[in-house]
Amino acid sequence: MRVVIAEGETLQREGLARLLREAGLDVVGTAADAPGLLEAVAGTRPDAVVTDIRMPPRHCDDGLRAALTIRARHPGTGVVVLSNVVRRRFATALVGNRPAGVGYLLKRRVADVGRFCADVRRVAEGGVALDPEVVELMIGRTEGPAAPLDALTARQRQVLSLVADGRSNAAIATRLRISEKAVVRHVSRVYEALDIPAHADDHRRVLAVVRFLAS
Repeated sequence: MRVVIAEGETLQREGLARLLREAGLDVVGTAADAPGLLEAVAGTRPDAVVTDIRMPPRHCDDGLRAALTIRARHPGTGVVVLSNVVRRRFATALVGNRPAGVGYLLKRRVADVGRFCADVRRVAEGGVALDPEVVELMIGRTEGPAAPLDALTARQRQVLSLVADGRSNAAIATRLRISEKAVVRHVSRVYEALDIPAHADDHRRVLAVVRFLAS
């Protein structure tokens, strides 16, 4: 799997590249700023990009803007953005109406290298990786018109958060101390509330988390 990394800080960039290489990923390019990231992606056509949101030259949301450009120009390339903060507008802009091949992870919560690499692989394969805090921000919004998620119970919201975290039904059952059959019922109720039919694509579980962004 081919990956391009973008990070403004040299030590962090090189450290991230080393971790991914040790995990068996092929780091085909690195960039220190947003323009360099776009150039590297155009030249190498990677399976996935890992980029910080705040990047040179403006040290603002340059990395996010580059990520959006990559998603538009290279729809087959998965994009994982790393950030120190959770911003709803960042998540909304990134996911948009195409909840596939995208990730939004918080740097301070990336403690498990193996899991992080698994997230990168999942995004490269068309999946979604959202930090639990990002999920909580999205499903916890209360402003504006009622969203489909308003119909969910507190337990169903818990299940939804764990689904977005990549947990299996068995793992969710263990975490919440309920039966696996109960998890299946909760997930089914979420699908119904968000109008995600059984014939939806392979990202049905993740769509349950991000569908409301398009509402």
